[in-house]
Amino acid sequence: MSIRVIVADDQEIVRTGLSMILDAQPDIEVIGEAADGRRAVELARRLRPDVCLFDIRMPGLDGIEATRSLAGPSVEDPLAVVVITTFDLDEYVYAALRAGARGFLLKNAGAHLLSQAVHAAASGDALIAPSITARLLGAFARTGPASPPAHPVEVLTEREEQILATVARGRTNNEIADELRISLSTVKSHIASLMAKLGARNRVEIAMWAYETNRVQRP
Repeated sequence: MSIRVIVADDQEIVRTGLSMILDAQPDIEVIGEAADGRRAVELARRLRPDVCLFDIRMPGLDGIEATRSLAGPSVEDPLAVVVITTFDLDEYVYAALRAGARGFLLKNAGAHLLSQAVHAAASGDALIAPSITARLLGAFARTGPASPPAHPVEVLTEREEQILATVARGRTNNEIADELRISLSTVKSHIASLMAKLGARNRVEIAMWAYETNRVQRP
C-alpha cells in the first residue's frame, strides 16, 4: 500500500517540486496540496494522510500551529508531520518539534532524504536531517525548554546513554548499530526503552531531551 501524503507550502514551485519528487517514489502518493496552513489542516483532518509535509512558514496559519493542531500533545489521534524549511538555524524549527513534528529537513535535502523522512514518519519513527541536528538542536536548547526537562522514570544505563548521544547526533538505527557494533534489533530495543523512560514519543524528543539535559556537547 502507498504512503498517502499531503504537501503544504506557500510557494507553488516548491510545492509542485516536492509533490513530483514524492509521487515519483513507487510507494508514496501525494493526495493533496495546500498553499497555507489553514487549508493544510482542513485537508489533513478530512483526508487523514499517513504523513503531512509542511513548510514552516506559511500564511494564515504557520507550520508550527498547523503541526500543533494535528500532532500536538493534546491531540487524541495525532497525524505524522514532517517540517521542511529553507533555513538551518530557523528558530521556528525547534518550536515545531515541540509542537509534535516527527522530524525536519532542509529544502535542499534531496529526494533520497525526503523519501526517508516520509517513510520514517509513516512507520512511527522520526528522522532529523543529520547535517543540521547538532547545530540546530544545540543552538535552540540554549534558550531553554518550554518547561524543565522530564526526569527519567528509571536511571539510564551506560548503553542507553551511548544510544542517546548517537540519536542526538542524528544517526539512523543502522548507523548506530555499526558504530556501537551491536545488532539492529538491540538498537531498536534500547530506543524503545529510552522512549519509555523519558516519556518521549519519538527519537526527535529523545534528541531534544539529550540537549536540554546537557547529555551531548552543544556547538
